[in-house]
Amino acid sequence: MPGTAIDLFEKARNHERLELLRAANEHGLNPYFRLLEGQAGPVVEMEGAERVMLGSNNYLGLTRDGRVQAAAREALDVYGTALTGSRFLNGTLPLHIELERELAEWMGTEGALVYTTGYQANVGCLSAILSPVDTVICDSGDHASVMDGVAMSRAKVRPFRHKRLDKLETMLERAASDGGGVLVVVDGVYSMEGDICDVPRVAELAAAHGARVMVDEAHGIGVLGARGAGACEALAAEEMVDLRMGTFSKSLASCGGFIAGSSEVIEYLRYQSRSFMFTASAVPAAIGAALAAVRICRSAEGPELFARVLGNAAYLRAGLSALGYDVVDTGARDAAGEPLHSPVVPVLVGDDWNAALLWKALYDGGVYTNVALYPAVERGGALLRTSVMATHEREHLDRALAVFEKCRPMLEAE
Repeated sequence: MPGTAIDLFEKARNHERLELLRAANEHGLNPYFRLLEGQAGPVVEMEGAERVMLGSNNYLGLTRDGRVQAAAREALDVYGTALTGSRFLNGTLPLHIELERELAEWMGTEGALVYTTGYQANVGCLSAILSPVDTVICDSGDHASVMDGVAMSRAKVRPFRHKRLDKLETMLERAASDGGGVLVVVDGVYSMEGDICDVPRVAELAAAHGARVMVDEAHGIGVLGARGAGACEALAAEEMVDLRMGTFSKSLASCGGFIAGSSEVIEYLRYQSRSFMFTASAVPAAIGAALAAVRICRSAEGPELFARVLGNAAYLRAGLSALGYDVVDTGARDAAGEPLHSPVVPVLVGDDWNAALLWKALYDGGVYTNVALYPAVERGGALLRTSVMATHEREHLDRALAVFEKCRPMLEAE
């Protein structure tokens, strides 16, 4: 192109993953953008075959629940297909107000604010709360939406290695001389490894240095704790945490996200959070579905669902370990000292190519899993991310474990 030294699109032709992607496509090993042909559930139709679904965040299985579907239909009938405007303008419904009230009660906070997506909740909150004079301290395993929100804020970033709380303490000490406010941001349950943050210790360290704490509970809400309020509840740290983020696209069978916290912060975000103010409101059906799912979680049925999904996680974890797979432990225990499970059960493989080969063998055998390669994980840390639902029957998990058993020799041949 005349007038420029470098073609901007050159990166699209020569990025570092291009050769691996081409090879994967040539050999039918590309694990991404596979077609789901029907409703999400414990067993699905994908590309012409029935497969046990071990790659979904539908933790409670509520996407097929008749009450959730009926609520989505009712919202569609009453409010139409879309609101065509932001929450800030013409995009707020009575459903939003009801949902925010129920979320705040469920989380035990003064207020809550609903965003169109979970990604926007993190980005919008962090970019509004933080400024260039502030410091944010992040776990290296935090979700990409956290990192993007931090980048947008232009705050000073002091990262620490995943779950290394000695490094967190060092960063808090260094941040004391930075001059602005300090925020520590961690995931309650880390999305790839499925491990659980030591939220009480994080909050204790932050408090000792005058820092605020925000916890991304996307994978903990609707699963952990007696109320299903997430890792903060399960680890008795709710009163120690300032802000909590959650999504509707996991346990809550919809699409969207929220921030829960003090009324003054929530009110501030209503008028300062750009991803809230300048994004169209979620379609009414999504809000109706999320509200119905929250109410199921808060009913007497909720604890039964939480126990079922975590029981399935424990069963799958034990089965994979017995077969000789290297399964990531959550690293957490509940108040009784028992191992605390999360619905994410990752299998470590190491090499990207071997992970793709194992994924394909499982897929061909009738089991769908997710593959996490660099940069989603560290180099040499490729894994298969499996996850379970409350609606998985033991027969489904046994069927999947039988396929894993047939595929195990692949790793021994490395």
